[in-house]
Order: sequence, then C-alpha cells, then structure tokens
Amino acid sequence: MRHGNSGRKLSRTASHRDALYANLVTALFTHGRIETTEAKAKELRKHADATIRWGVEVADLVKKGDKASPAERAKVVHARRQARKVLKTDTAMDRLFAEIGPHFKTTRAGGGYTRVLKTRFRSGDAASMAFVELVGLGPTIS
Repeated sequence: MRHGNSGRKLSRTASHRDALYANLVTALFTHGRIETTEAKAKELRKHADATIRWGVEVADLVKKGDKASPAERAKVVHARRQARKVLKTDTAMDRLFAEIGPHFKTTRAGGGYTRVLKTRFRSGDAASMAFVELVGLGPTIS
C-alpha cells in the first residue's frame, strides 16, 4: 500500500528526483517560464511554491537591510540557507529574494505562485508538454 507516499516517481531514484526538481526550480526562477513534460510540471509546482514561500516570508525583512535587528537578520539567513538547498545558482537566489519574494508578498501571499499551461505533444515520444511559469512575472530575457 502507498499510504502517505505522495508524488510521482518519474522512473527515477530519490536522489535523481531531488536533483531534477532542484534543476527545474532553478531554471524556472532564472528564466521565469520553462517547458517540460506535464507530469514533471505538476510535481514542480509543489517544490517551486515551497521555495518561493521562503522568499515571501522574509520579503519585508530583506527590504530593511542594515536596519534589521539581529533576530530578523537571522531569519533572513535561515531562509537563504533553506532556499540554497534547492536553488543551485546565485542568479536564481538573488532573483528569489530581490524580485520574486517581494512581488508575491504583495500580490499572492497565500500561495498559488506557479501556473501550468498544457502546450503540445512532443514529437518523438508523444509526451504531453506544458509550460510552467511564475504568475504575474513574465519570462526574463537574458
């Protein structure tokens, strides 16, 4: 029985899945919108929303900067360390705490930070594809 075992296995080991989700979340935060298979996209929402929550919770404290108390600075450091477990690049980390967290703090503090849009069937294996994007933030061109 699979009681309490939620989530798709995607024919991967646990460590491979963790690495896959970390890479997908990093790419999503860097580019704002990515295309992947529908199954991966649906699982990615959980990981991306949980990571965005770290940025949202400390958005006000990050704005304070040097005026923050030592306890508030400790909360920011803790949030950055938790996000670093998932995000693999400095660009994604900076974007999370500078743009994404403050944006969602004002617009969607309750959750629902990502959107999945079904797009096409991939030629070759006919896998259903989908876009995953950050709600209210357009794709970044870099």
